[in-house]
Amino acid sequence: MRFIVLGAGAIGGAVGGRLAAAGHDVVLIARSAHAAAIRGKGLRILDPEGEQVVNVPVAEHPQEITFAPEDVVLLSVKTQDTPAALRDLAEAAPASTPVVCAQNGVANEDMALRSFDNVYGMNVMCPALYTEPGIVQLHSTPVAGTLDLGRYPSGSDDTARKIAAALSSATFPSEARDDIMRWKYGKLLYNLANAAEALCGPSVRVGPVATHLRGETDACYAAAGIEPLLEPADSPRRGFIVDLPVRGADRAGGSSYQSLLRGTGGIEADYLNGEIARLGRLHGVPTPVNAAVQRLANHHARHRLAPATLTDADILRAAGVA
Repeated sequence: MRFIVLGAGAIGGAVGGRLAAAGHDVVLIARSAHAAAIRGKGLRILDPEGEQVVNVPVAEHPQEITFAPEDVVLLSVKTQDTPAALRDLAEAAPASTPVVCAQNGVANEDMALRSFDNVYGMNVMCPALYTEPGIVQLHSTPVAGTLDLGRYPSGSDDTARKIAAALSSATFPSEARDDIMRWKYGKLLYNLANAAEALCGPSVRVGPVATHLRGETDACYAAAGIEPLLEPADSPRRGFIVDLPVRGADRAGGSSYQSLLRGTGGIEADYLNGEIARLGRLHGVPTPVNAAVQRLANHHARHRLAPATLTDADILRAAGVA
């Protein structure tokens, strides 16, 4: 089994790098500056215990790779970049190639199913950070994160179990699950505050905006018949992942915060808060705060505004619930 990591940023780089370090066959697909840095000096993985340099093959486009029957694609681009990534992949890889959506949200799997026969969802729990070309940070040790997966829309198979075994050997405990999308809806409950954190800073996760986001989502899930799954409070896996400093520095916000900090011009809000707004419109459930966070996050990303410049009150006022 060879792992083709399409999108070697924080998650893709960390997972692909650790798989390669554990002896698995890996090819990373990364953007030009990141690819050049990895090609020249290897991929540097920083964690709370130090630094690891992994020499791993890297390409800049799927068409640079000759795909083989044993290949598995780990898709780890941001959801807003998924359609373009899948178009590129479909031109180079057979439709039978397993595609694992190692991404936030619940929309990627359905997109992938339009082009590929064997699609898997992955529930990514991993505090990683892409800092600069050639470098990723993992803020947890000795376990880097948990990466459970299963077939989309449901079920598991030998491929899922083999992928889980490989990940488990590479500091990412992983289980093959028959109901992976229920777990991904559970993860979405946490990711709801990502864009709000980008707008207001980390304190928003325990403020009134977070309360509104969760309340709207619970109502939407109930109306849609969605039963999310979360790791039980007494599960030992909850203690696997700890958000520790790397080289004395804390992780500067989550993925959406980093999108604003780096001025990428895009953000995942359409597929996190926007997913809840979509469910609300389908089932007649008001979602004013999720919709406001989505609109404000997109505005900030489009205009490359700095993170943490708003307050809870600003979001509630924009939502008309202040």
